[in-house]
Amino acid sequence: MPRKSPLVIGHRGAPGYRPEHSRSSYELALAMGVDAVEPDVVATKDGVLIVRHENEISGTTDVAEHPEFADRKTTKRVDGNALTGWFTEDFTWAELSTLRGRERLPDVRASSASFDGSQAILRLRDVLDIVRDGSVEHGREIGVVLEVKHATYFASIGLDLAPLIDRELREAGWADGELPLIIECFESTVLGQLRERGIAASYVYLIEAAGRPYDHLVAEGKQALTYPATVTAQGLDGLVGRVDGISVNKKMLLARGNSIVADAHARGLTVFTWTCRPENAFLAPEFRGSGGRGAYGDYEAEWGVIARQGIDGVFVDHPDLGVAFFRG
Repeated sequence: MPRKSPLVIGHRGAPGYRPEHSRSSYELALAMGVDAVEPDVVATKDGVLIVRHENEISGTTDVAEHPEFADRKTTKRVDGNALTGWFTEDFTWAELSTLRGRERLPDVRASSASFDGSQAILRLRDVLDIVRDGSVEHGREIGVVLEVKHATYFASIGLDLAPLIDRELREAGWADGELPLIIECFESTVLGQLRERGIAASYVYLIEAAGRPYDHLVAEGKQALTYPATVTAQGLDGLVGRVDGISVNKKMLLARGNSIVADAHARGLTVFTWTCRPENAFLAPEFRGSGGRGAYGDYEAEWGVIARQGIDGVFVDHPDLGVAFFRG
């Protein structure tokens, strides 16, 4: 029997072609045939959930060009890292709605950067509505993979994300299991909080190739389990019953001799991976070609190594390429 193809998930929409998290990015991903799209969720000062890759927005908006917001530029420590810029939690939604998005990687994706300044920031509610409407328009069920960003940090400044997400999903009709929903985070604490609130979703633990999850680092210090240790047999045993699956940095699946997918499947856990991109800038060295960082390398060879391991879902920046390859 042929192996079922993995879910193809539009990572922040279709950011290989349009600025990430923009309306056109999501709409293009849906038109290109994805099974789901992935919005990253952060909060505003007044508790509105918006979709941005980070709460620091100087790289993905035109905030620096707004003189009325010049005094908001500051330096903060987010998940232990010092960052300088403008942060969503220092703005109301009304203020952020005046900004326009821009391409985060203009040196690699010049075509996408040509759309800079043309689209407003979206709220989570906007994305949920885009996907619901898109499912009707395209005649197929399309899901949402909601990534919770920096939950421990936001809780520390009085913006607890779990109740905000709970309320938004319930008000939008995405909390009862009628629509396909996956919730993911690099911090398992907030996943547990949302599950306890009764949000009907699949819960997926994001795994980096190195380091420790910030929620556990705050609670346990250097005794906290590392991400690599989490995908050992013993580490996976500890996830059974707590989450439904893991989503690992693709570097971990490109490592020779790894057994992550098989080990997780043996424990009833699904495995996603991120992020499959065709450009040389993001490929492992052995798959890069000529033409510079923005040129496509031998991405099909890299993706093939990943696909043959039997993954259940893959995040892609170019949904048309992802659909063609992983469903081919």
